[in-house]
Amino acid sequence: MKKKLLILGVAVAAFMFNACVDDLDISPKNPDTILSGNLGDDPLYMEQVLGKLYASFIIAGQGANGGADISSSDEAFFTTMRALWNLQELPTDEGICAWGDVGIADLNTQTWSPSNPFLTALYQRLGLSITYANDFIGLTNGNNDPEVVRYNAEARFLRALAYFWQMDLFGNPPFTTEEDGVGKFYPQQIQRADLFNYIEGELLAIEDLLSEPGTSSQQADQGALWMLLARMYLNAEVYTGTPRWDDVVTYTNKVISSGAYSLNDNYRHNFSADNHFPVNPEMIFAWEQDGIHTQGPVGTTFIIQSSSDAEFIPAGIYHDLPGNPNWNGNRARKDFLNVLVDTLAVYGGDPIPASDTIFAQSPDSRVFLRQKKSIDIPSASSSGDYGVGVYKFTGRNADGSRAANYSDTYASTDFPVFRFADAYLMRAEALFRTNKPDDAVADINKIRERAFGNTSGNITSGQLTAEFLLAERGREFYYEAQRRTDLVRFGQFTNGSYHWQWKGGVFEGTATSSHLNIYPIPGDEVSANPNMKQNKDY
Repeated sequence: MKKKLLILGVAVAAFMFNACVDDLDISPKNPDTILSGNLGDDPLYMEQVLGKLYASFIIAGQGANGGADISSSDEAFFTTMRALWNLQELPTDEGICAWGDVGIADLNTQTWSPSNPFLTALYQRLGLSITYANDFIGLTNGNNDPEVVRYNAEARFLRALAYFWQMDLFGNPPFTTEEDGVGKFYPQQIQRADLFNYIEGELLAIEDLLSEPGTSSQQADQGALWMLLARMYLNAEVYTGTPRWDDVVTYTNKVISSGAYSLNDNYRHNFSADNHFPVNPEMIFAWEQDGIHTQGPVGTTFIIQSSSDAEFIPAGIYHDLPGNPNWNGNRARKDFLNVLVDTLAVYGGDPIPASDTIFAQSPDSRVFLRQKKSIDIPSASSSGDYGVGVYKFTGRNADGSRAANYSDTYASTDFPVFRFADAYLMRAEALFRTNKPDDAVADINKIRERAFGNTSGNITSGQLTAEFLLAERGREFYYEAQRRTDLVRFGQFTNGSYHWQWKGGVFEGTATSSHLNIYPIPGDEVSANPNMKQNKDY
């Protein structure tokens, strides 16, 4: 960090990313403060401020030179992607955390309230990114320079992405655009279906203003936009009451037919330190991390370290991050092991042998799990020694070498937001739901052939069910902060038939109230803003 940037009185940090970011690969040289009045004086200023907008999703802020953008007891604890990961994974079969921090137990057992600090953190963080985007968009509107037009479109994409997560998680957030300016006023609340329409309109408006697909996985381009539209349409019935399956097919077709991306033969390359495009042709959009320039216990550093422990998954052995290892917090529940590993088929109905600690007998190459002391978790607050260890993300390159910007404490592994594999699986689900099972199976088998290395894992249309689709998404995207959204769409997150250990606070799991399918608006926001109405039944 080399400079403090100010936009309309909002303190923002200089861009901290380095390498691989093409147009955003800059190092601020002028120590002077950048203000709204001189933002247009130098194109470099616009790159720096846009870079700050990207960075707001992954890091806390300016660190030692200026502090976090939002004050908290632990600034890294409440960064966007770390809080999002917790809200998407911990209430599901894919995750459970052993730590005693306030709010974690509530997520583990689906017993949260509007005062949960992780809800507040993500809500505020997404709102801050939207504010940054509004400022930048307002200041660059009307500029006809082609680069600035593209920067403006990227900021609109990032604002749309932040609103997408607010819509998905909180339903009915406060709503502001660049037209509102910055000042003391109470934002109006927008309803979920109306926000869906707004995001859709924004994305369609900027589609032709972004770079062509395959430009960079660390900047928004048309491929990222098409994937965001497809994911919105995939969940449209949840958000608006009306399914949009044909639109899912339309935009996944754009991604697939663009020729810009392909499945990586090595599944784990998506989660290694060199997982960015074009080194990894599968990555469409990701939050960049760098062991030197984006230091902090955030993003993939958080996932790697929190999943490590001294005995079963030592960080220095599995991940090459020995500097601050073995937090021993996050792991999966036994029920997800049964999703990822067909134990009945692999072990012939017999118990998993103690000798197969990493489930090596499974033919599916996506299995990066390890047995711990017991795969049963005796209590919702049990230590991280219980459950199923996950070591999917690594600080090493795909070939096992160290990252170019290696740090023994902080990962250089980008956090995937959109991967090419999801274009196939989203299209497959849409085809299945519109009674085209043969076409759906063709897409699914592309993913499974990569996973199994041959056609031995292929399925037929007669084997394709909604349950299989949900399970396949879990096998492909576990620990990528998608599970809650998928479970909600399939009707299994709360009062469905699928239960997992400690769901609802019960060892064997139990159904919970359907109002938990959407998180509450944080209580402080409802108290402070008279325009906000709390979500139903909270």
